[in-house]
Amino acid sequence: METIQVVIDSKLLVATDHAARRAKLNRSALVRAALHEYLRNLKTRELEERDRRGYEVRVHEREESAPWEPEAEWW
Repeated sequence: METIQVVIDSKLLVATDHAARRAKLNRSALVRAALHEYLRNLKTRELEERDRRGYEVRVHEREESAPWEPEAEWW
């Protein structure tokens, strides 16, 4: 593992320390977990944006996707 130095304001440091205690993690582990989560979410947003742009390029007919509509309703 590498060591880095990060500058944050005191409010964020206090909130980080509280969150670390609640999660039973040390500060470094919490920051690593938060970065992993952020990067995972960033990748998801990038893929969603790529898909959105792709769908804008090719407009499909409603009948084309109608059989799949029930599959898209997962909630």
